[in-house]
Amino acid sequence: MFASKSERTFFDSSIHDSMPDDVVEISAEAYAALMDGQGKGKVIDWGFDGCPVLVDPPAPPPEFFENTERAWRDVQLTVTDGVVSRHRDELEESTDITLTTEQYAELQVYRRALRNWPESGEFPLADHRPEAPSWLSQVIQ
Repeated sequence: MFASKSERTFFDSSIHDSMPDDVVEISAEAYAALMDGQGKGKVIDWGFDGCPVLVDPPAPPPEFFENTERAWRDVQLTVTDGVVSRHRDELEESTDITLTTEQYAELQVYRRALRNWPESGEFPLADHRPEAPSWLSQVIQ
């Protein structure tokens, strides 16, 4: 088995008639270890000597985490839109209400925290997401 840094790939002499000038020979065991490592989340890179090595993948850019957390926040707001609308409709129709006055106020505090979260110093750390009221999952339909 051969590895080419310039092509960033592998060549098998029994399959490939021609190969780049920079190929280096690697053992079948080394090739298998590289493939196994890649299957477990590592990335194959090439050293200065042209030999392939396993490295950790690069960290995602900060925008990745920001976009992920904004998407999560937007879903939470969308999910709670129906609860707010239902409560307002029930009040307007003077029918039995699903939420107590305290629950509705708590829901609005949560929604405000969701909207303000991107401006907080703890955004986009998922461990610091605004916490939903404990009862909310029971009333979301």
